[in-house]
Amino acid sequence: MSTPNPSARNGSPAAAVLRTVVGLVLMAGGYYLSLHAAEIPWLSFQHTLEKQGIPLDLGITAATIGVFLILFPIIRFFYIAPLEAAIQERNTQLERTFSEAEELRSEMARLRSEYEERIAQTEADARAQIQQQIREAQQMRTQLMAEAAERAEELLARAREDIERERQKVLAELQLRVVDLSLAAAEKVVGANFDSEQNRKLVSEFIEKVEAAG
Repeated sequence: MSTPNPSARNGSPAAAVLRTVVGLVLMAGGYYLSLHAAEIPWLSFQHTLEKQGIPLDLGITAATIGVFLILFPIIRFFYIAPLEAAIQERNTQLERTFSEAEELRSEMARLRSEYEERIAQTEADARAQIQQQIREAQQMRTQLMAEAAERAEELLARAREDIERERQKVLAELQLRVVDLSLAAAEKVVGANFDSEQNRKLVSEFIEKVEAAG
C-alpha cells in the first residue's frame, strides 16, 4: 500500500503554513487566556458558569483547537490518509470483484445459451435422423413387399405352367389309354386286329372332336 503525498492530501504549502500559524496563535493565545482569565473582565462569565456546575475555559479550548490545527496534517498523513487509501483500495478490489462476478455471470449465461442451442440442434439432428431411418425402413418394406409379390406371382405362374403341363401329360396318357381300350374293345367285337397306326390316329381324332364338342 503506497503512502499518500502530504501536499496532495493537505493542500498547498501556503495553506499548511497558514494552519500552522493559526494553530500557534491559538495555542499561545489560549494558554495566555487560561492563565489570566481572572484578570480579563469579559471572561468573568466563566466563573459564573463554573459556580453553576458548567466548567468552561475558553483559553484551553482555543489552545486545544490550535494544537489540533497543527497536528491535523500529521494525523491525516499517518492515520487518515492511509485509512482512506486502504478504503479506496478495498473499494477498488470490491469493484473489481463485482466486475469479475458480472463477467462470470455473463460468461455463464453465454455458455448456457450455447449449451441449450447445442442440445436443441442435437435433438433436431436426432429427430431428422430418426425420420430418415423411418422413411428408409418404409421404402425397404415397400420394396420387399413388391419383391415378395413379384416372387409370389412368378411362383404362381410357374405352378400354373407345371399344372398345365402335368394336365396335358395326363390328358395325353388318358387319351392314349382310351385309344387302347377302344381298339381292344373293337377287336373283341369284330374279331379282327385293329391295332394299327391309322386306326389309332382315327380314334384319337374322334376323341379330340368329342372333347372339343363337349
